[in-house]
Amino acid sequence: MKPACLAAALALVSGAAFAQTPPSIALPAPRIEGKVSVEKALHDRRSLRTPAADALSLADVGQLCWAAQGTTDDKGHRTAPSAMGTYPLELYVLAGNVTGLAPGLYRYGTAKHELLPLRTGDRRAELVEKAIGQAWIAKAPAVFVLTGVAARVVAKVKDENRAAGFVAQESGLAAQAFFLQATALGLGSTFVGGYKPEPTREVLGLPAGEEPLAVLPVGKKQ
Repeated sequence: MKPACLAAALALVSGAAFAQTPPSIALPAPRIEGKVSVEKALHDRRSLRTPAADALSLADVGQLCWAAQGTTDDKGHRTAPSAMGTYPLELYVLAGNVTGLAPGLYRYGTAKHELLPLRTGDRRAELVEKAIGQAWIAKAPAVFVLTGVAARVVAKVKDENRAAGFVAQESGLAAQAFFLQATALGLGSTFVGGYKPEPTREVLGLPAGEEPLAVLPVGKKQ
């Protein structure tokens, strides 16, 4: 698709027109060594529903994206395993208070470890009001959303029910990696499944066949 056409399509989906196709945002390189062991992160992980409003860093956001869906080798393998290497998951970031990142909706580009701008402006409250109704979520400095494209799995297994099961299982694996990484960074999160699918799809501007699976608000502990 030509840049002008892509910009127009994004404008129709988002209601926020871009003068031109916005450039991707390179994320800081992910760290593969840290000060917190896996065992410690497992022990300390707890669901957090009272995130502080303090800003996250762009490095925090990048590390969380990588933990959930980052590419780990030149063969395209990711941090979360995927049935038959179909990788049906996508990861979105609704940024509200992230140092070095303008408020807006972004999709994570796993291959180049980057954020792809989709919609301008802070969308956290819109997601909460239209799709969830839990006011505390809008206070998290960033809200991540995992989505799935079951057709990628159906192409391999030829069974829609089995494909849906694989996608659901994979979202749980990605979410757990996300939670452990958040804990290691001194942050907290939780798995929010109580959302309305269609309003969530609308806020994110998801294409047909891509469905929301989990809302993951993240922030510092108060």
